[in-house]
Amino acid sequence: MSALPNTHEVLLRNAHLLNGRPALLGVSDASLLPRCPVPGIAMTEHAGLWQILSHDTDWAGCFGYEPDRQQQGSCDTVVVFLPKARAECELRLALARYLGKPGAALVVIGEKKEGIAGAIKQFSVVAGEVVKVDSARHCQVWCGRNTQPLTEFRLTDWLSWTELSCAGVALSVAGLPGVFSLGRLDDGTRMLLETLAESPLGVDRVLDFACGAGVIGSWLHGFHQLAGKKPIRVDGTDVQAQAVFCARESYRKAGVNGEIFAADGLAAVQGKWPAVISNPPFHTGVKTDTSMTEQFLAQVAAHLAHGGELRLVANSFLPYEALIRQ
Repeated sequence: MSALPNTHEVLLRNAHLLNGRPALLGVSDASLLPRCPVPGIAMTEHAGLWQILSHDTDWAGCFGYEPDRQQQGSCDTVVVFLPKARAECELRLALARYLGKPGAALVVIGEKKEGIAGAIKQFSVVAGEVVKVDSARHCQVWCGRNTQPLTEFRLTDWLSWTELSCAGVALSVAGLPGVFSLGRLDDGTRMLLETLAESPLGVDRVLDFACGAGVIGSWLHGFHQLAGKKPIRVDGTDVQAQAVFCARESYRKAGVNGEIFAADGLAAVQGKWPAVISNPPFHTGVKTDTSMTEQFLAQVAAHLAHGGELRLVANSFLPYEALIRQ
C-alpha cells in the first residue's frame, strides 16, 4: 500500500478522534477513506480526486466549497486538513462549522512548515479553547468544539472581484481564497496576453488549459469586442474547485461564450480546438512540479485540430521546449 500524505497518516494514528459521522475537508489521497473506521463526507478541491470520490458508494463526496444543503449540521466530527493558502484556512473552517453539529468535535491537522501555528490562532477564534493532542510526522493535531455553528454557507459570500487591464483591455476577475494569483495579474499571463494582442490567434474557438479564474478567456472576449471582431468561444479547464467556480463567475460577468470544465488534465475533455493556450502551473504547494504540464503536453496534440496552434508561456528554466518539439 502506497504511503499516504503525512497529514492523512497522522489522522489514522488518531482515528479514535473520529466519533460518529465524520467529515474530512481537504482530502488529497482517496486511499485514506477505506482506512477510516466509519464513512461520512469527504471534501476535495482536486477534480481528479473528486471523480474517484463520486464513485464511492460509502462516502458522500463534496467538490470544493459547495456542499449539499442537507449536509448542514450532519457531522459529529469534522477534520480540517490545513490548506496551502493561509487565507483559505478561514474559508475551510467556516465550512467545518457549517457541516458540524452544534458542539461537534473540530480537528485541525497540518504540517509545521505549512503554518499550522498561525492556523491555530484562527482555529481558536471559532472553536474556543483548543488543545494539541498529537505531534508526529512533522504535523500537529489540534482539537476544539463547534461552539459557533453556521446555519448558512454560501461560497458567493467569499467571492471578491479584481479590476485588471492589459494591452488596452479591461476586465473583472472573480477571486476566492486559494486561487492562483488572487487579486493581481501574474507576469506570465500578462506576457501571454501581450503576445495575443501583438499576434492574434485568428480562430473562433480556443481552449484555455489550467484557466485559473478565467483571466485569459475574459481578456480574449474583451479584445475581440474592442477590435470589432465576431465573438470568440473560449472553453477552459482547471483541476481546482475554486478556480472552476471563479472562471465561471468571471465568464458570466463578462458575457464570455464558453464552457469551464473541472478536469485533471485533458484525458476526460472531449473535442478538438483550432488553438490551445495555457499558462500552466509548475508548483505543488511550494515545490516545483512540472508533472501536470508534462502530461498536458503529451495529450494536447489529440485536442488540436489539424494545423492548430499551441501557445504556452512558461519560465525559461522549465524543460518544456523538448517536450513540445516531440
